[in-house]
Amino acid sequence: MAFFPPYLSLPERIWHLTFRGICVLVLFFLVFPIFVIVPLSFNALPYFTFTPEMLAFKASGYSTQWYREFFTDPNWQGAVRNSVIIALASTLIAVSLGTLAALGLSRKEMPARSLIMGLLISPMIVPLIISAVGMFFFYSRLGLQGSHIGVILSHAALGTPFVVITVTATLVGFDTTLLRAAASLGANPTLAFFRVTLPMILPGVISGGLFAFITSFDEVVVVLFVGSFRQRTIPWKMFSGLRENISPTILAVATCLILISIALLVSLELLRRRGEKLRGIKH
Repeated sequence: MAFFPPYLSLPERIWHLTFRGICVLVLFFLVFPIFVIVPLSFNALPYFTFTPEMLAFKASGYSTQWYREFFTDPNWQGAVRNSVIIALASTLIAVSLGTLAALGLSRKEMPARSLIMGLLISPMIVPLIISAVGMFFFYSRLGLQGSHIGVILSHAALGTPFVVITVTATLVGFDTTLLRAAASLGANPTLAFFRVTLPMILPGVISGGLFAFITSFDEVVVVLFVGSFRQRTIPWKMFSGLRENISPTILAVATCLILISIALLVSLELLRRRGEKLRGIKH
């Protein structure tokens, strides 16, 4: 197979190579600093730099002790437990609220749709520190500051916009005649939603839920304001570790989070393709 299509002229071929080179450089600029963490997490010494043994690829320069510490240290495991509980609970709330909001916004008779959409996605636009300060004062008055419920509600507020956007995008190609057909067959609105609408928009709902889960799992600013030591999550533990006790265990945790993120991104891509297939979109 020829590298270039036969109909391309010389300038077009030059631009083709230049464009691919720019893409590779951008990808390298964005991804390479992240993956430097992976080999450093296997450092046998408690340093954040490559040792001579590591550069020489000697077995003595590598160790899995920092992974063992992560999986056996009660403090780290407590942070993992808090992160999972808070992320799952906030994701359930965000998916429920975001899906209902997207269904309402998808109706043409909905008044002030643009204004409401702007308000719903405002947590994505407003600087996070401003949201964190506002949530701190709000939940302090309600007596929820320093509680799991307060942190869960805060993270749900941050994750809901992602669900609204993904489900709204899915509903754009939704065929409303299917609902009228279901109604003609005797289905009430609730039954039509669970039998017709939900299966069609399920990839968008799950994608939004994954975005909401990632947002909660990686968030550190809001939990520092709204949470307390009892709600210490993995990002909080990593942040405090960099300030108080620098340890390569942080790099091991970061490597695990990178692998989780890659798995979630692959899942999102598979869901996107499934959603396009259900809507009849072909490439």
